[in-house]
Amino acid sequence: MLRIYLDYNGFQRGFDDPNQVRIQIEALACQEIFNRAERGEIELVWSFMHQDESLLCPFPDRQLEALRLATLCRARAGPEQAIYNLAQSYIQQSALSAKDAIHLACAIYVGADVFLTCDDKLLKQAIRLGIAIGVLNPVDFIRQ
Repeated sequence: MLRIYLDYNGFQRGFDDPNQVRIQIEALACQEIFNRAERGEIELVWSFMHQDESLLCPFPDRQLEALRLATLCRARAGPEQAIYNLAQSYIQQSALSAKDAIHLACAIYVGADVFLTCDDKLLKQAIRLGIAIGVLNPVDFIRQ
């Protein structure tokens, strides 16, 4: 089964500005990913970084929805020294933020096949790192 690590922005995409066509399309792609996880066609990963971002979210409806979607995630990534070490190496090699580096390191650590993000900057930086998993926008993943 395909193991997918969806960046936190994928869990929140449905709340973003629906007047932008790109956001509408990405929200639909993310919803399809959640539908596939619910049907058992793919395995989603939930990490301690997802949990932290959810708990820090100042909007209760967004927080509750992310935590509800977390129940669809069958794989978990807890805080491990190896994740922090890998994230630190990504920060040194690129312009990634600490959060983005941790998300990427979690994906690698849990053996995800694909890392999905709606963040263009993160997408480009992750591809430049030459990591051993696919890095895509959710829309591109659904198109495949």
